[in-house]
Amino acid sequence: MYPNLARVWLMLALILAWPPYGQAAALSQSFTTAGGTEIPLLHFPAKGRGAVLWLPSESGLLPQEQQAAAALAKAGVEVWYADVFSAYFLPTLGSSFAKMPPADVAALIEHLRRTTGKRVYLLSAGRGALLALRAAHRWQEQHPRAKPLGGAILISPKLYVRTPEPGLEGQLMPVVTATNLPLLILQPEKSIWRWKMKRIVPALSRGGSDVFVRYLPGVRDRFYYRQDATPAEDAMARRLPVLLEQALRMLRTVDGKPRPPVSITAKASGESLAERTDRRLRPFRGNPQPPALRLKGLDGKVHDLAQYRGKVVLVNFWATWCPPCVREMPSIERLKHKMAGRPFKILAVNMAEDRSAVERFLHNVVNVDFTILLDSDGAALSRWKVFAFPTTYVVGKHGRIRYALFGSIEWDNPDVLHKLDRLLRR
Repeated sequence: MYPNLARVWLMLALILAWPPYGQAAALSQSFTTAGGTEIPLLHFPAKGRGAVLWLPSESGLLPQEQQAAAALAKAGVEVWYADVFSAYFLPTLGSSFAKMPPADVAALIEHLRRTTGKRVYLLSAGRGALLALRAAHRWQEQHPRAKPLGGAILISPKLYVRTPEPGLEGQLMPVVTATNLPLLILQPEKSIWRWKMKRIVPALSRGGSDVFVRYLPGVRDRFYYRQDATPAEDAMARRLPVLLEQALRMLRTVDGKPRPPVSITAKASGESLAERTDRRLRPFRGNPQPPALRLKGLDGKVHDLAQYRGKVVLVNFWATWCPPCVREMPSIERLKHKMAGRPFKILAVNMAEDRSAVERFLHNVVNVDFTILLDSDGAALSRWKVFAFPTTYVVGKHGRIRYALFGSIEWDNPDVLHKLDRLLRR
């Protein structure tokens, strides 16, 4: 292990072993791959059944996860927490996972299986779930006759190649349909990924996986380490070790049948994992014919997109728990006033929240008077292929989608005003 890195990990281990950070002492260790790469590990020993290999998400090493690992160890679950970012000298970004060799993590899985004598379970969140699935697949290829892995716990996994442009169908990573494991997904309900489970679960099942999903009410993605956590998220964060224990118990109920790997017939480039950060209103590249949009508004009226033919319509999908949505709403309000007297309409579609929650938000947080629609069952969100919040479409006067954007912008900026003015003049 590199001297400086070893010193850092030793200090971290001592910190975690000191109250109030950990209930069980963490040991600083490392695993050397066949290629000579050293993967730093924090080991939380326990005598109970099963060993968990915890791979960090794109947010990197988190003290909250290490505290949860310590609590699991106290409850009898052995945990190994791997610093895969330091091992390969990579930044804590989602795109870094494409540069981490799954074979190295597969070798670590086999090392833990042999040295502990326990069934190994994988655990990760976000983009880290992809590395977990790839490593498990590689291990299955290399050890087809070995006792199968115990499975994997995935916290709000991000399994798509990237966030697609608005209106385009997202592409799942090839390993998803090739996965053959017992899987338990902990999915926050206040998340766009909740609405993608209808596609993700069947895709995971295609390779033979037993898939369980537990929805976590009242919380957003990253609920256990958000700086802007709500009281509900703080409460759920305190329950994280219990949630993980329960997930492990569920996975143990799945029979230990042999799980041959499914061939991966396609590969996605590492670059494709990177998200676009240039937020501008761009010409729409999907089917210009907009899906149906007929919803009841907070004003008590039913609004149908078709009734606004002859106007330029801004269709914005948002949620009260989405910080970028909240940030951009005042600029949408300013845009409305700048467009006063012109054939222009704003329809802001809220994602499946209670009417009372939306009304409280508009009263206490952001005061706007453009039209708010209630997508109570998420059906409109699915039809419009929304993968990120906020997502906005601009429909021209002739009823065709002309521009689209995911992410927030200042809607009264000169570029937007110029593009809308051109649509209004046509």
